[in-house]
Amino acid sequence: MTYFEKAGERMYEFTGKIFPYTRSLTGQGVRDTLKDIEEYISVPFENEDGTTTDKGSMPKLKIADIPSGTTVFDWTVPKEWVIREAYIEDEEGNHIIDMKVNNLHVLGYSAPVDEWVDLEKLKQHVFVEEGQPEVIPYVTSYYKERFGFCMSRNQLDSLKPGRYHMYVDSEFIDGNLNYAEVIIPGESDREIMFTTYFCHPSMANNECSGLALQSELIRYVAAMPKRKYTYRFVFNPETIGAIAYLSNGNNLEYLQKNLEAGFVLSCVGDNNDYSIIESKYADTIADKALKCVLKYRGSYSTYNFHFRGSDERQYNSPGVDLPVVCYCRSKFGEFPEYHTSADNMSYVSAEGYQGSFEVMTELITAFEKNGYYRMKVLCEPQLGKRGLYSNISRKGTYDGIMLQRDVISYADGRNNLFDMSERFDVPVSEILQVTDKLIAADLMEVD
Repeated sequence: MTYFEKAGERMYEFTGKIFPYTRSLTGQGVRDTLKDIEEYISVPFENEDGTTTDKGSMPKLKIADIPSGTTVFDWTVPKEWVIREAYIEDEEGNHIIDMKVNNLHVLGYSAPVDEWVDLEKLKQHVFVEEGQPEVIPYVTSYYKERFGFCMSRNQLDSLKPGRYHMYVDSEFIDGNLNYAEVIIPGESDREIMFTTYFCHPSMANNECSGLALQSELIRYVAAMPKRKYTYRFVFNPETIGAIAYLSNGNNLEYLQKNLEAGFVLSCVGDNNDYSIIESKYADTIADKALKCVLKYRGSYSTYNFHFRGSDERQYNSPGVDLPVVCYCRSKFGEFPEYHTSADNMSYVSAEGYQGSFEVMTELITAFEKNGYYRMKVLCEPQLGKRGLYSNISRKGTYDGIMLQRDVISYADGRNNLFDMSERFDVPVSEILQVTDKLIAADLMEVD
C-alpha cells in the first residue's frame, strides 16, 4: 500500500487521540485539539520512492485569537468557558455521574453549582434522550447561562428518592475564541476551500472526523508536486467560528473575489451512505463537482439547502453568497448516534475514513485538471495515425472509442469536466483518461 492508501488508518488513530478532549466554543479543549492538529500536519509524509519530505517544508497552522466581547457581524464572541469538575453524588458519597468518566455528563457551557437537592428538583436539571434510553445526550447552553447535567434515561429512572449533590466547578472568563487556517499556495489566486469545526466534546463522527479528514487533506495537498489552485483549510468552532472568520480582516471580500468552490466537512468517518447538502440554489460548481464524484462511489443522498445545519449556513447567507456545499457520509441529524454517547470510536472506521479521503482527493484531482476543453483541429481529427483509433474497422470497433469521440465532439469550449461527466454519464476519472491522451497528442487544449 502507498502512503495515502493508508490514510484511513492514520485518520482513525488520530480520532482516538483527540476524541477525549472536553471541547466547546472556546477553552483549553479547543487549544489542545489545535495543538494536536498542528503536530499531525507537520509530520513529513513518505514519498513513493521511500524518501520523506523535509519537515521544514510542511504546512504551518496559523491560529487566530478573537477576544471575548468582540462584535462579529450580528454576534458577540462569548466569554471563555473554564470547566474543571462536574458530578452528581448521592448521600453515601457515590458519584452517580462524573465528567471524568464521560464529558457528555455536564451541560455544555454549564454555570457553576454546589447544591444539595431532592430527586424531583435534581430531575429539573438533568437532560436525557427520551427516544434512546440507553445513551447520554449531548446538550449545550451557549448563550443563556444555566447549569445542568446529562445522563441516560435508564440511569435517571434507576435513581431512588433521596438527596443528591449537584456540583459543577466552572467559570466564565474574558478569554479568546480560536480558529485556525492553513493556506497552501498554487499557481493561481483562485482557491478551493475546505472547512470543518471543533466545538463538541467526545463525539467521533460529528466532531473528530472532519478534523481528521481535513488534516490528512492538508498533507495530501502539500505533497502535490504542482498546484493550479491555492488551497485554504479552515478550522473553527461551528456557527460563531465561521461568522468570526468571515468578519475578520478582509477574509469575506477576498473569498468573494477568489473562491472557486468550498466544502464543509462534517460526519465523514462512518462507513454508511455518502451525502451532499447543496448550496442555497444548488447551482455552483461545488454542487456539480461533488455530485459528479459521489455518483460513481455507490449510493449517495442529496439534501437541499432547506436541510442545512452546519457552516454551509453561514457561507450561503445573504451578502456572503459563497459557492460552498457540505459533504458528509451519514448526514448530521440523520443517524441515531448523532449528538449522543453512541457517536464513539466504534461508529467510525478506517474504511469509512478512507472512502471520504478518496472522494475528496478525486475532487481535488478533478479541479486541478478542470477547465473548458477545446479541440485544436477543424472537423474530426484523424486518430488512427496518432495511435488513438483502431486501423481495423469491423463490428464492435466503435464500442471502446465512443467516449473518446463524445469528448472530441463536445470539446468546443463550452464544457468542462463536470459538464461532460453529467452529459455522458461517466466518471470524471474516465473523461480525464481521454482528455490526457488528446492533450498529449496536441489535439486539445484547456482554458
